[in-house]
Amino acid sequence: MALDKIDRAILSQLQNDGRLTNRELADAVGLSESATSRRVKALEDRHVLTGYSATLNAAAVGLPGSVFVRVSLDSQREEHLGAFERAVTHVPEVMECFLMSGDVDYLIRVVVRDAPDYERLHHSLTRLPGVARVHSSFALRTVLRRNRLPLDQTPPEPLP
Repeated sequence: MALDKIDRAILSQLQNDGRLTNRELADAVGLSESATSRRVKALEDRHVLTGYSATLNAAAVGLPGSVFVRVSLDSQREEHLGAFERAVTHVPEVMECFLMSGDVDYLIRVVVRDAPDYERLHHSLTRLPGVARVHSSFALRTVLRRNRLPLDQTPPEPLP
């Protein structure tokens, strides 16, 4: 099923404010409350809408540092990739982890208090299954961070 104009409007509104009531959302997209509720439920059931969360100021909660970590494993065999991926999900400082093409296997973004905090975390990361090398780069400043997908720029496509 493709996302239609109304689905995109619902998703756009919820990306702007995930705390909208169903009535507020219905008014914003021009549908009845019951039709809006059905649409939201369908988007959730299709795993287009996967959750609701608050966006926190990392510095305000004591985690001002972002470190990008490039991880190379000693083997790219499926079981080694799986073991690493399962283990990395248990490291709370890991905010994102991507399997990469190219000269490293994974790119991870972690949050830390400071350099000594990263040193502690670095030891934990090097002990994850299969890790051969870890290369780290500290972000000096966040220039741009988005958490909204550009729905208005993406043409509608069928969902799997």
